[in-house]
Formats: sequence, C-alpha cells, structure tokens
Amino acid sequence: MKTYNIAIDGPSGAGKSTISRTVAEKLGFLYVDTGAMYRVIGLHYLETGSPSLDGLTISLKYVNGEQRVLMNDRDVSEEIRQHSVSRAASDRSKEQQVRDFLLEQQRHMAKKHNVIMDGRDIGTVVLPGADLKIFLTADPEERARRRYDELLLRGEKTFDYETILHDITERDRQDQDRSIAPLKPAQDAIILNTTGNTFEQSVLQIEKLIRKHTGI
Repeated sequence: MKTYNIAIDGPSGAGKSTISRTVAEKLGFLYVDTGAMYRVIGLHYLETGSPSLDGLTISLKYVNGEQRVLMNDRDVSEEIRQHSVSRAASDRSKEQQVRDFLLEQQRHMAKKHNVIMDGRDIGTVVLPGADLKIFLTADPEERARRRYDELLLRGEKTFDYETILHDITERDRQDQDRSIAPLKPAQDAIILNTTGNTFEQSVLQIEKLIRKHTGI
C-alpha cells in the first residue's frame, strides 16, 4: 500500500511545526517533528554533559489526541521548547553521529505511515523521494517576533526581541554554512514565504498543495 510523504523544510521560526501539525491532523497524516527529535538530543546533552547517544531512546506518543515527545519514556514535550535547548540542538545537529542516529528512525516512520515531516534537510537528505517538498520561510524579523511571542506565552521573559533576532540570524548562518546537510531548498521544492500571512492562511496554502499533489 502506497504511503504519501510530505517534506517541509525551512529555517528556525518559520512556523513549520505548528503548521505541519495542524495540516497533518486535518488530513489524517502522522506528523513527524524532526526538530523535536534534535531538541531531545540537545536536552540530553545539557542534562548529562556527554555527547554519547548510548542508551538514548526517542519516541512519539499520542495522548488524548495530542502528540507528545518522550526521552527514555519521559515526557519532555515542554522542556525541549526552552531557548537553551534550541541552541544546544543546533550545535549537536552538526554532528554526523547525531544525524545518522535519527535518519534511520525517520525513514522507518515514512515507510509505515502517510507522513508530514518537517525539519531542515527532509527534502534534500531524509526523504529525497517525497511526493511533495515545501520550503517554508519568512523574513527574519517576522520569525523573531513569532518566536518572542511564543516564549512570552510560555512565561519565559529572560530573552528580549533583539536577542531572539540575533539568535535566529546566527542559526540561519550556521544551518546554511554547515558541511553536513546544509539548509537549502530541494531543487524540486515549492518555496512558500509566509511573511504577512495569518496562521490560518499558511495552513490553507499547504493543505491545498498537498491535496493537489496526492489527490487526497
């Protein structure tokens, strides 16, 4: 039975996770948040101080219709959204051992399910044969504003807008310049810039693209 694989890539703060999760729920697809998987590795490193991945397990679990992220069977869905974890995840994502560790798990999910998988190298490395590839982006200033508002809603007040903008710009540079799987659109990706969009407009655009390319 054929499974449909949708790859959504883009820079930090572009809204990939929230948009992809919403579209996946509407279409009945499995949402695979690869960024969350990297964040688990970042959290693991911050807690242990060791780069070793021995004994680490990462899994996705639905609880009351909501997808949760588990690290060694511990729910870390909220912890991995901390700004410090995001920084650690970016640093560790450059390591080949980390990418190899996650690649097998991600491809296995895509073989078993209709998936919407988001990240930074899904269309170029993880799922190069995806049925549809979307590169989702927005201006750095808008991405920083979205991220800042998200942190405020979670009660994190230790970062100001300028710090967030600096971190996003630096993250873009690191992701684009890294030697292993740099951030870039796949040659056959559709570029979608959501600057000025409402959340609902972005969801509708992607839903229409997926229905058009899969016939669902």
